[in-house]
This record gives sequence, C-alpha cells and structure tokens, in this order.
Amino acid sequence: MKRLDALFAPRGIAVIGASRDPGKLGAVMARSLRRFPGTVVGVNARDADPAAARFATVADAAAVSADPIDLAVLCVPAAVSPQALADAARAGVRAALVCSGGYAEAGGPGVGYQEELVAAARDAGVALLGPNTSGFFAPARSLTVSFVPGAAAIPAGPVAVVAASGGVNHALAFLLAETDLGVSLAVGLGNAVDVTAADVLTHLADDEATRAVALHIESVADGPALVTAVRGLTARKPVVALVVGRNDVAEFARSHTGALATSWRTTRAALRSAGAVLVDDERQLIDAVTALSALRLAPIAAPGVGVVTAQAGPGLVHVDGLRGRGVEVPPLTDVTQAALGELLPPLTYQANPVDTGRPDPGFGQVLAAVAGDPGVDLVSVYALSEPDTLDLPTAVEAVGPGSVVVGLGGPLDQVLAQRQALRKLGVPALGSPTALTVAVTALIEDACARARTGTERPRSRVAVTVPARDLDEDEAKCLLGQLGIASPPRRACADRAAAHRALAELPGPVAVKLLDATVTHKSDVGGVHLGIGDAAGLDAALDALEAIGAARFLVESMAPAGVDLIVGASRDRVFGPVVLVGLGGVVAEALADVAVAPAPLGVGEAAALADELAGRALLDGFRGGPVTDRADLGAVLAALGDLLADHPEIGDVEINPLRVTTDGLLALDAVVTLGGHTETREVRS
Repeated sequence: MKRLDALFAPRGIAVIGASRDPGKLGAVMARSLRRFPGTVVGVNARDADPAAARFATVADAAAVSADPIDLAVLCVPAAVSPQALADAARAGVRAALVCSGGYAEAGGPGVGYQEELVAAARDAGVALLGPNTSGFFAPARSLTVSFVPGAAAIPAGPVAVVAASGGVNHALAFLLAETDLGVSLAVGLGNAVDVTAADVLTHLADDEATRAVALHIESVADGPALVTAVRGLTARKPVVALVVGRNDVAEFARSHTGALATSWRTTRAALRSAGAVLVDDERQLIDAVTALSALRLAPIAAPGVGVVTAQAGPGLVHVDGLRGRGVEVPPLTDVTQAALGELLPPLTYQANPVDTGRPDPGFGQVLAAVAGDPGVDLVSVYALSEPDTLDLPTAVEAVGPGSVVVGLGGPLDQVLAQRQALRKLGVPALGSPTALTVAVTALIEDACARARTGTERPRSRVAVTVPARDLDEDEAKCLLGQLGIASPPRRACADRAAAHRALAELPGPVAVKLLDATVTHKSDVGGVHLGIGDAAGLDAALDALEAIGAARFLVESMAPAGVDLIVGASRDRVFGPVVLVGLGGVVAEALADVAVAPAPLGVGEAAALADELAGRALLDGFRGGPVTDRADLGAVLAALGDLLADHPEIGDVEINPLRVTTDGLLALDAVVTLGGHTETREVRS
C-alpha cells in the first residue's frame, strides 16, 4: 500500500471533534461522510456516546470497529491538534486531514502550533494533509471529506484536481461538474506542511481513474521535487497548470536578471519544462482538461491543425485564436483541396480553414478528407447544433478516434447529448470558438512537450577559471570569452597613460567606462562615456570618471548598431539555476518582455525562448535591422545556464546589452556576481 492510500482510500475514518451541534465543523464533516461505505466514527472525549458511534478516543473506536481506522479528520482547535494527532497515531491511524485554521497562516502562536503538528506527524509516520484546508473528495469511492455544501454532489470523472487552495479545489470541481466531466480526486492542500502537490501528483501517476490533472499553484517550497513529480506524471498523463501571482514583483535580486525572473514567471517556466500545459485562468484550465482527458496526441514537434467549420464567423474567431497562439494551421495539399472540391460548393473556402457552408450529409466525408491530409495531425471542428441537418457524432465517427476535437454551440438540451456521445467516441467537445481554441492549443502544446523530451544533446561540464570575488566588467568578459561569447576589442587601464595607448591601438571610436566590480550599473552614476574619438575627448571622459572616484578604466571599441537584448542566468531560491532573455536596456525593465527557462537546457530549447517575446519581430530583420541567429543565441543562453549549473560559487551572470549585429552577437556589458545560493525557501508565486 502506498503512503497516500491511507489518506485517499481509507478503510475507516475517525472524525476528531465530532459534535451534537449541527453547526460545528465536526458535525458538518461527519454528515459529509454519510455516504462513505466504510466505517466512520466520531471522537469527542467530553461527549462520548458509543451507541451513536461517538467515542472518547480513537483507540476506543478502533477496538470495536469492523474496519481499520486509517484516516483521522481533525476538527479541533490548532492548540490541541498536535496531541490529538499523536493519540490517533497510537491507535493505528496512518493519515490525517487537519481542517482547522490558526496555524502559520495566522502568525503569532499559530506558527508554533504548526511546528508541533508537523513534528507529531513526522514522529508517528502519519501522512498529514493541511492544515487550513477544506479537504478532499473522491466521488467514485463515495468519499467526501469536505465541509463545503454540495461537494458530495460532484460526480466521478476522469480529471484530478490538485489545488493549493481548498476554495479553488472546490471551485474547479464544481466547474468540471457543470461541464459534465466530474473528478477522480480533488485535493485542497492548505498549508501543505507534509503532503505537497508533488506527493499528490506522484500518487496520481498510478491512478487508473485519472486521465488528466488540473494543477493550481500559489507557492512552491521544493522546486526540484515539484518538477520531478510533474515530469514523471506527464510521461503517463497530461497536466494542465494554473500558476497565480502574475503581478507579484516583491522579490528583487541584485541584478536585473533576478528582478525580472519573478517567482510566477520562473514557476511557469519550470512547469513547462517538465511537460505541463500552462493556462492563464480557471476557465482555460477547465477547457484544457476537457480536451486532454478525452484525447492525447502522439508526441509531435510541430503538429498541424486542419479546421473545418460550418459557420464562417465562429471559424474565423477560432483560427485567429490558434494563429495568435502559434498553432500551425497549414494550407491543405492540392490533392486534398481537389477532393474537397468534389464535396463542397464552389464558393466555399477549402484551403484551411475549410468552410463547408450549411452542413449536409457529406460533412463526415469532408472531415475524413481533411484528416487524411499529410500536414494535418488534428482536425478541429466548429458547428452549431442543427439536428435536422447534421448528426455530428456520426459524421465524426467516420474519421476514427484520436484525431478530432469539436466545438458545438446551441441550446443545452440539444447539445448535451451530442457532447456526451462525442466523448464516448474519444472526441473532446467544447461549447464556444474560444473554448475550442484553448482546447486545441492544450492538445498541441502537450504533444510538443512530449516531443521535446530526450531530444537535446548531452551536456559537457563547463571548465572555466572563476576568481574568488566579484568580477569587474573586463574580468566578466574574459570569463564569457572562455564560453565562446564575443565582445568588442578592449583594454583594462590602470592609469590615464594606458587609456591613451588603448585609444591609439583600438578601432575607434571607443567607449570609456568606470572599471569597478562594486558598481553594477555604471551608467546610473555617470560611469559610461560613448563615442570618444580623440585625445581631447578621452581626457574629458577620464576627468569625469576620476571625479566620481574611478581609479581604473575600461576602453572598448564601439559596437556597430543593432538590436539590444538582455540575457542572463541567476539562481532562483526555489528552482535553482534559470536563464533569461528579453529586449535589452530600459525596455526590459519597463515592459518585462522576457522569457525564462530552468537550467541547464539544450541549445534548441534555449533558442526557442526568443519566440516567446512580444518584441520577437525585432530579432528577425525588422525594418532592415540585423537578423538574430537563433542557434547562436541559444548557444549563449545554454552556456550561461551550464555555467551556473557547474559552478555553484557563481550567484548570477548578466549580459545587458547583448547586441545583435550583422556580424553576430556581441556582449557590450557584463556582470558576474559570486555567492551562489544553496538553500531553498518558500516564496509566494
């Protein structure tokens, strides 16, 4: 028996804090368990009544119970919960749910109560869910361990919910019920002091009733454990993740890289790298798991979607949404279009999307023709319900399972039966063009994520020499040079005479900079002077630098014009090394147009980060500008990630800007900071 079986598949349950008062938590929880087929007993030392299945202790109840009591549900105040859990464990309980609040989330003495509760569970070997959660439920087992009214009415279904919040857990479960899906297991983690999201995800890998998982994240205590659990689970069934905290920018690191790699952004990047599909709100979460719980495409690097619509307007909304999300809607081959020409009126659009006009009995043949196109891996269909004209389940059945997703609009009494029939065929059925777009995108992203697994090259260790102190710009660029990252010709100068020799020797004009490892942002203090072309200009620049205390100078050839990026790597306190790329300069800070990924990572995966930028058009020769070699950019990012992965003494490295020029990439400024973080702590996402 697995550790969490005692929690989610108990044979007997004890409600500690059971009460005669119907309004108290213990009484509410006992009522919610009435449908449970195993033993349920109450425990109340001050109001024992064995005839009413209410005992003074768990031990007394266990002595007469027909089933072993595996699970204790604690509905008592925080101050007495640790002792109550310890007493229950001595009676044979192996799992506990603590519903009450008043622990670390409340501050003050609650912090101590939580520490005592964790210690009691650890000492007894009890799997502890909570505290501060409304519980969980497994409808197929008639197991509703929740005090939320209506939870018992949620039907069994193929989707598991793992939510940081008990309230979100129930909200998602109710939405799944409204969608006619239901849940296999729905868990609210609460404070998650013992049983975490990673634990539940690992448990679900072997759950045959679960076909897809809806994951809600608020904070992460152990990043590597979560990534490992998601990666292991997505190899067997899809995970769709909603990470809250998009606007949390409270945690700032010393460099720009740390500031921009917010916990929300990094958490999403880590989950995506592990194979999860990401969504932005709870409605998208429901639409995505609706699709993925019915259908999962084979791993494909770049799947193509064929769109068939009986209504041009909704079809246009759908296709526009797909292309905006980067989903391939390729033109159909001449052979396919010729076949469609035999089936459809001449004025209909037949290249992809395919507009059939008002559907007729040949609709199934149209779907089959599109599905047979060599560039199409998934057929997406949108239609309005027209029972007298179109039997959509029959038309879809002609295509065969595994390659069709449907959006069907109309009155609920007309479409519900058709959606159920489609689902029995293994065909996801959504309600609106936008919901269909979310569903198709989720199917595509899941297929792409699985195709990425194992495709990257083996990584070799980065062997570089790192001084035992923070590096100035010249030293940082020397380090980058060892990684194959180019920078303009330069000289580090200890005095004015050396600076004048550098001016004479280097291609001009030059930049003259303050050279000091303790000053990270030189331009903020007047430490950068550009376009110096003669001795007089150099003397003026040196005078200004000496006025702010400069003792050493960097003289460097000016780079040609181009597009500026920021690239870097830093250590997230939860997930470890991450890399970042974004538009450089103040744009990076003002717009936060950046993409993040956990490191180490391969060159191909790193190069693809640029496609996530809103300003990516600037990298592709916008208005005659230079074109970014994505492979070279990927190599830079991968090298920075490898550097941090192999050198724990390095805290972060940043190149800002990394200039895209017609001759390649040039690092114009660089910062390397020592003091790598080895500890992890929980941060809000």
